[in-house]
Amino acid sequence: METKQFKAESKKLLDMMINSIYTHKEIFLRELISNASDAIDKLYFKSLTDDKVGLDKGDFAIWITPDEEKRTLTITDNGIGMTEEELENNLGTIANSGSLKFKSENKLEEDNQIIGQFGVGFYSAFMVAKKVTVISKAYGSDKAFKWESEGVDGYSISEAEKKSVGTEIILELLDDTDDEKYSEFLDQYRIKGLIRKYSDYIRFPIKMEVTHSRPIEQTDEEKEAKKPLEYEDYTEIETLNSMIPLWKKNKSELKDEDYKHFYTEKFYDYNEPLRYAHVKNEGSANYNALLFIPSKAPFDFYSKEYEKGLQLYSNGVLIMDKCADLLPDYFSFVKGLVDSEDLSLNISRETLQHDRQLKTIAKSIEKTISNELKKMLKNDREKYEEFWKAFGAQIKFGIYSDYGMNKDKLQDLLLFTSSDGNKLITLDEYVTAMPEDQKYIYYASGSSTARIEQLPQTELVKDKGYQILYLTENIDEFAIKTLAAYKEKEFKSVSAEDLDLGSEEKKEEIKAKEEENADMLTALKEALDGKVEKVILSQRLKSHPVCLTSEGQISIEMEKVLNSMPVDQKISAHKVLEINPEHDIFNKLKDISSAGDKEKLAKYAKLLYAQALLIEGMNIENPVEFSNLICELM
Repeated sequence: METKQFKAESKKLLDMMINSIYTHKEIFLRELISNASDAIDKLYFKSLTDDKVGLDKGDFAIWITPDEEKRTLTITDNGIGMTEEELENNLGTIANSGSLKFKSENKLEEDNQIIGQFGVGFYSAFMVAKKVTVISKAYGSDKAFKWESEGVDGYSISEAEKKSVGTEIILELLDDTDDEKYSEFLDQYRIKGLIRKYSDYIRFPIKMEVTHSRPIEQTDEEKEAKKPLEYEDYTEIETLNSMIPLWKKNKSELKDEDYKHFYTEKFYDYNEPLRYAHVKNEGSANYNALLFIPSKAPFDFYSKEYEKGLQLYSNGVLIMDKCADLLPDYFSFVKGLVDSEDLSLNISRETLQHDRQLKTIAKSIEKTISNELKKMLKNDREKYEEFWKAFGAQIKFGIYSDYGMNKDKLQDLLLFTSSDGNKLITLDEYVTAMPEDQKYIYYASGSSTARIEQLPQTELVKDKGYQILYLTENIDEFAIKTLAAYKEKEFKSVSAEDLDLGSEEKKEEIKAKEEENADMLTALKEALDGKVEKVILSQRLKSHPVCLTSEGQISIEMEKVLNSMPVDQKISAHKVLEINPEHDIFNKLKDISSAGDKEKLAKYAKLLYAQALLIEGMNIENPVEFSNLICELM
């Protein structure tokens, strides 16, 4: 038997196929099954116009046969088969696609799902096999032929015996090594798992004889003697794939339970999804999609280990398990899949050649997710609030990231806890409920709503009858600063330097008191040695003696968040110490200042500053000094 050599370029490509083109060795089974499906499709296409084929659609199948003793894995189909010339052209010349040629010659529409297009998938077999044998009998031919190869050294073609039309591919697996266990591809459970993962929606049945174990029935005497059970093996033929993708079925024939079962089974979630969308899109991007919003965040969702992405299929064949490009980061919680015939796949069918189609699909997917969330917010508030508790932070990250590019898309999805009953409200609901005289959307930041409610800075705003948004997550204030305004209403922190809530008369009164006590306020500032930008008399305090506010872009809460990060350079807000001019402590300070006791005034300054820090939930630099000052001044 003459051994033929691959052409130089084919030899080089084969070496690349074996060593570098495919990322995972397990892909070989997907490729061979896809080729088998193509072969059946071709014969099925002929059967539509040729009665001599003698096969109905239900007769077609792909068989998988592992043999542990011989270390062989055989993939058999009853498709169109190959002549000697086709074996030479299709397998002797790498990257010569018979499927593509067939599709072109027969002017097939997209509905005829010929999967293979590059003619290289077959050679992925050499990633796991030391020898590949192909026995094929073409439809309409009396002869069968055998193609054999051990890789780059060449191949041979000879006549063979084969009764039925179709193709049989026999892989003699490589020997196991310390790093690679090729015998795993003979394990029936591993084979079933790979078919379920990559080829579950091949539209012809993939069958395998599977061995099971069952207990041998005992006699009454054996049961009474509590004899241990003995087991026997038995075999049965199983169809390993489900064939018809759920997403290609008509929505009218599916129930909620079908979608929920699909989700929990395919995405390994014990909890049913909060919402799902079944998309059939035609136009600038042709694709089917199933999108699911989980009810709970995965344990690693807010960690670096979490991988976003949708499963990407091409004609029902899994191409990528997690295609990150299909989801923006702020919708990374969405699970699901996209199946499209429009994708330009590269030679390995693992990645895309061009991203134009993918970008079009991704844009459409993003719009669908946004619409589904808005529908849930409008029509099922309870579910939306459940979603928000799990994934709201991700939406807020989306507002803040990319310099606020996506804030207009996401702002109507935001929820914040309101001072009005501690309930979650949207920005639209806040603005709609604003009194006519309210100029700003007020917010307060803190570690919890309970802590925020005790902040002295909130007193005046509440007394005016205005709602306050409670920001309790680290990202909250950054997102609010990025938004800047909503429906022409600016956001304003209750700790901002100027709340613009006092009357002109009150402002003039405070200004006069500050001028009158300018020396005292200067002395208090100097005593704090640069810790505050200034000390002023407050227009916002009602019952509390003192509070801290800030001026500039960095708030006190933002300072806490930024300084909790593992960076060397520390950030400091421009703090302002405000003293309540209506409180007894103010009169005490005036008395000390009038008496000229600068040392005692400095001690009061430190004590009041430490008190203000504690109110804000910040650490005081010297707890011992604080404790001693309390004892001394009491």
